[in-house]
Amino acid sequence: MKQYIFTIICLMSAAFLSACNDDKEAKPYIPDYEIVPQYTDADTWIAYEAFNQYLLDNNKYIYKASTANEAAVDRNNGAAAIWCQPIYWDMAINAYKRAKAESNTEREQKYKTLADRLFAGNKAHYANFDFDDNNTNTGWFIYDDIMWWTISLARAYEEFGVGEYLDLSEKSFGRVWYGSEKVGDTGSYADPEKGLGGGMFWQWQPIQNPRPNEADNGKMACINFPTVVAALTLYNNVPEGRTESSDLRPVYQTKEQYLEKGKEIYDWAVNNLVDISTGQVADSRHGNGNPAWKDHVYNQATYIGASILLYKATKEQQYLDNAVMAADYTMKTMSGTFDLLPFESGVEQGIYTAIFAQYIAMLVYDCGQEQYIPFIRRNINYGWANRDKTRDICGGDYTKAVVEGDAVESYAASGIPALMLLFPVDK
Repeated sequence: MKQYIFTIICLMSAAFLSACNDDKEAKPYIPDYEIVPQYTDADTWIAYEAFNQYLLDNNKYIYKASTANEAAVDRNNGAAAIWCQPIYWDMAINAYKRAKAESNTEREQKYKTLADRLFAGNKAHYANFDFDDNNTNTGWFIYDDIMWWTISLARAYEEFGVGEYLDLSEKSFGRVWYGSEKVGDTGSYADPEKGLGGGMFWQWQPIQNPRPNEADNGKMACINFPTVVAALTLYNNVPEGRTESSDLRPVYQTKEQYLEKGKEIYDWAVNNLVDISTGQVADSRHGNGNPAWKDHVYNQATYIGASILLYKATKEQQYLDNAVMAADYTMKTMSGTFDLLPFESGVEQGIYTAIFAQYIAMLVYDCGQEQYIPFIRRNINYGWANRDKTRDICGGDYTKAVVEGDAVESYAASGIPALMLLFPVDK
C-alpha cells in the first residue's frame, strides 16, 4: 500500500513538474510593471552626475571605456571609442537643454560649460578634427565613425550657433561622401553611375593605402542611415541661397543638395536594408547578395531618426509611417521577451540604448507618437532599479542588477541617463 501511494505521489509530482516546465516554455517570464518604483526627475540628475563622476576623464574631457580605467589615454588604453564620444557629447547638450527647460540657470550653465569642454577635449585628442588624419589610434579611419561626429557637430551648431561646429560638420560630411585626396580613398558614396550600386560603403581598405571600393563591398546600415540623419540635420541648419561648389571634393553643400542626398541614400537603404512589411532593419548588404538580417537597436534607431527628419522636411506621410513601424518592431519584437530593450554584450554595443533615446524622443515629442512613453518609462524604471546603488551607475541589461563595485563600461552605463534626460516624468 505504501509503495502504491509512493508511486502515485511520484507520478503526480512528475506531472506537476512537467506542467510547470511546459507553462514556463509557453510563457516566458515577463517582469511585473509594478515590481519597481517610478523614477523621479531628481533621479535623472543623480544618474547623469554619476555617469560623469565615474566615466569622464576630467583632465582630458573625453570619456573612458570603463569605470576600471583610471584615465582615457588612447584607443587602446582606456579611452571610449571615437564614434561613441559624440553620443556622450549629445548627452551633455541634452542635459543643458533639460536644465534650460526647467529654468535652472545654475545647472544650465554647468552643462553648457561641460559641453564646451567636451568639444575642446575631443578636438585636442582626435587629431584636431583633421579628418584626413587616418592614424588608427587618435585619427579617423572608418566612414561611420566620422559621420557620427558630423551629426553631433550639426546638432551642437543648432543648439549653440558656434560657427566652428557647422564648418567641421560640413567638412566631415564631404570627407565621407567624396573621400580624401591625402588619404587616397574614393569616398563612401557608391555612385550608381559608376556601377557601384548606390548607397554608402562602410569603410576604406586597406587603411594606409586604400583601393577604390567595389560594388560588392559592405554597405552597412550603420553608415547609410546616419548619413541620412547627418544630411537632413545639415539641411535644417545651413543658410538658404548658397552657390553650389565647383570643387571635386566640396566641403559644403547647398540646402537642396543635402536634402537630395538624404533622400537618395534613404531610398537605397530602405530598398536594400529594410523589411518594409515589418520595419526590421538588416545589418548590411554586400553587392547583390541577401541582406544580413541581424537585429541591432542602433540600426532601428537611426532608421527611425532618418525617417522622422525626412518627414519633418517633406511632410510626406510614408516617412512617419516607416518610423512608427520601425519603432513598433523594436518594442514588440526585439523587446518582447521582457518588454525591455535587448542588451547586446560585447565591445561598444552597450551604447545602442543611448542612440535609441535620441530618436525615439524625436518620434514621441516631434511627431506626437506618445504610445511609446510607457515602454520607455518601463526601461528607465528597471534600469534605474537595477543600478549599483552605491555609485548610482546603471548597466546595460535592465533585467539584471549591477553588482556593487563591478567594472561597468561607459557604453552600457549611458543608456539610462540618456533616456532620463529626454523623458521627464511629467511629460
